[in-house]
Amino acid sequence: MQAIHASPAQSLPASASDAGRSVVTQLQRSEVFREYQNAFETTTGLPLALRASGSFNFPLHGSKRANPFCELLAGSNKTCAACLQLQQQVEDGAHDEAKTMRCFAGLNESAVPVRVGANVIGYLQTGQVLLQAPSDAGFKALKRQLSPELPAEQVTKIRAAYFKTRVVTRTQFESVVRLLSIFSQHLAAISNQMMVRESSAESPVVAKARAFIHERFTNEISVAEVARAVNMSTFYFCKVFKSGTGLTFTNYLARLRIEAVKQHMLNPHARISEAAFAAGFQSLSQFNRVFRRIAGEAPSAYRDRLHGANDSCGRAA
Repeated sequence: MQAIHASPAQSLPASASDAGRSVVTQLQRSEVFREYQNAFETTTGLPLALRASGSFNFPLHGSKRANPFCELLAGSNKTCAACLQLQQQVEDGAHDEAKTMRCFAGLNESAVPVRVGANVIGYLQTGQVLLQAPSDAGFKALKRQLSPELPAEQVTKIRAAYFKTRVVTRTQFESVVRLLSIFSQHLAAISNQMMVRESSAESPVVAKARAFIHERFTNEISVAEVARAVNMSTFYFCKVFKSGTGLTFTNYLARLRIEAVKQHMLNPHARISEAAFAAGFQSLSQFNRVFRRIAGEAPSAYRDRLHGANDSCGRAA
């Protein structure tokens, strides 16, 4: 889990970026995230934060489970800058999958991307742990990174906190990150639903059309059928629906079906083909093409990332 050098994360257009930050703010306040955060921190003893993409601050500082050692370091301008630099490096490396990086003090932090399609809107972050016991040599090395202006009393406090830092095995920490990767998929599904709702002017016609589509999307459904249900010509309905949702009927239906497939795939034993047909896709070639376009990767790659590539043996497509 050494530092990983990666190309910068794919950035969102300004309007999409604003929408992503809005969704992350809603997720941070949501009951589902707060309950998971509480359960995660209580069970693991580690801090957990959700931050928007591009928000370079200290996401774990202030958490009730934040490492006191990190809290003390945050008060030093020199180490503060080093921590912010680490946040940038973690974000650069965590676009496609979870990344773990080690800070100058030897502590490990992990970021798990929350994605809507191919875009990252935020990160689940945890860490502030050592993967091996703290040592005098380790503290001597990090002490050289501290500001020489720090009072001796403050250095003593930092040393005491360093030796009380949580130590976990690499396997334990990787398992913790896997839990966050699974939860990130659930947040991604919620985020997609939020972004669809927020892009919608939600006129009575659009609301009625969306309800009609949601009731029937697992079966064959045409734009003409939806237009008739809301008493409009197909041509005019297409204009109203695109204006109200920001998506064409075809795109909206595809995203709805892909999110249904993703929900099926939370079950590690679910067959991709069965999930695709259950969501309304009429052929696997169509499904694979649409999934790759919307999710930014192949269904099998998504499943392996969700449940771990090493667990894919024996699972059928």
